[in-house]
Parts: sequence; structure tokens; C-alpha cells
Amino acid sequence: AFRAPGRRFATRACVDRGGSLPYKRAVRPVLASRVGPGFSGIRTMFADYLPVFLMLAVAAGLALVFFSLATFAGPKNPTAEKSIPYESGSESTGARHVRPSVKFYLTAILFVVFDIEAVFLYPWASLFRRLGMQGLVEMVLFLSVLGVTLVYAWKKGALEWEK
Repeated sequence: AFRAPGRRFATRACVDRGGSLPYKRAVRPVLASRVGPGFSGIRTMFADYLPVFLMLAVAAGLALVFFSLATFAGPKNPTAEKSIPYESGSESTGARHVRPSVKFYLTAILFVVFDIEAVFLYPWASLFRRLGMQGLVEMVLFLSVLGVTLVYAWKKGALEWEK
């Protein structure tokens, strides 16, 4: 019998019209639940995703345990020094309405843009032969847009930290 993931193609022994030679003919695909009791060759979808669910449950459980331990069993020693508001590891100075430099946000956005480029390049490279010429043209267009973005950011001085 031919097996495909998640399905079983059953065959039925038949006798040809002459009545002497048996041959097999394919029967319509049968889902594992319809094959009958005791058939263990096909895993259900739940069994396929069980490791993922277990990993998520363990991660959530550990996060809950660590948070609870830190909250209820951790030392509680609030002092005036610990109660002072700080920003990015240093004391907050100046008025609340003072805005941080745009340079910080520009650098963060550029990082995200080029990080997404790397995320798109890996699957494209792994499927390069299957995508053919159309995939190559699309990726060249994508990289061209990113190249124009890089040139624009470079001309504007976004890549220089201090002037």
C-alpha cells in the first residue's frame, strides 16, 4: 500500500475479467480514523503538534514559577535610591516634555528594515531552484528597494552615530 503523510491509500486485491490473474487496484484515500481500530501507522494531527504544545506549556509554567518566586520569595528592601525613576540605566534628568533624539529611532528603524531583509533572504535562498526566474526577479526588486533605502539613509547621515 502507498503511504502519504496523514493518509493511507488502501489497495484491494481483485481478479481480472478472465478470472485467473489477481491484480491490485487503488481504492479512494482513507483517513486513519476510518481505517479501523488498532491501526497505528498514522499519527493524528494532535500527536504531530503535541511537542509544540508541551514546549509552550513548560515555558509558560517556568515563567509563572520564576515570576511567583521573585514576587513572593524575593527580598523586599525598598530604599529611596531604588525608588528613583531612571531611563535606560541612567538617571532621568530634565523635564518630562523633553524628547529623545530622533537619531535613536532612526537607527532602530534601520535595524528592523535590514533585519527583515535577512529574514526574507534565508527562505528565498533555500527555495531558489524551485522559484526559478520569477523568484530571482522578485528578489532582485526587493534588494533594489532595500539598496535605495540604504543609499538614502547614508546620504542623510543616518549611519553616522556622532557628527
